Amino acid sequence: MTDTVLYEVGDGLATITLNRPEAMNALNIATKVALREAAQEAAADTAVRAILLTAAGDRAFCVGQDLKEHITLLASDRETGAGQTMTTVREHYNPIVRALVSAPKPVVAAVNGVAAGAGLGFALAADYRVVADTAAFNTSFAAQDAYELGIANKVVPSAELRAEAEKVARKLAEGPTVAYAALKEAVAYGLTHSLDETLDKEDELQARAGASEDHGIAVQAFVNKEKPKYLGR
Repeated sequence: MTDTVLYEVGDGLATITLNRPEAMNALNIATKVALREAAQEAAADTAVRAILLTAAGDRAFCVGQDLKEHITLLASDRETGAGQTMTTVREHYNPIVRALVSAPKPVVAAVNGVAAGAGLGFALAADYRVVADTAAFNTSFAAQDAYELGIANKVVPSAELRAEAEKVARKLAEGPTVAYAALKEAVAYGLTHSLDETLDKEDELQARAGASEDHGIAVQAFVNKEKPKYLGR
């Protein structure tokens, strides 16, 4: 990681923070590489049960490509033919989105300000979005419009954003994350497969979830009328 992306893990929650507030969290190469590594690490770490994606500052979540660097790279490409600007989707953006979408655990985005370009894409890759009432998206919708359109799951005063998003993420981290992972996989699978194939996948996922320790914990807690304490396995 670099200081442009902060990464910390505690109590089953991985928090990834874009940390270029002076540049509205624009994405230069160093930031894209660090974000890709953080997202992939959080997705693969079995100790992580939920992911919180957030950003420093109060102006922007992420405004997308760092255009100042982009201009420099375009000039370099013209001189050398290296084509650096044409590989960033394949090398950076797609792997980041893929890691967030396919992570076998809930992903919460705390959208504190403007989300534009790839920044909006990252927010949409999360499973749940808590959005500050001062935030906006590159479509020029205000936060409340985004809520009505289903882009935002919850709109809160900007001063309460981080606390509320972390509350949601921690609640998810304490929940039946094996089942959450199965739900994410089932939805993604169903988008590109037939009904029969999707039903077979449901059977496979149900068997997997039923064999988990968390399933036994849930059943026992229900019988005992207790709150289950899931292990994430």
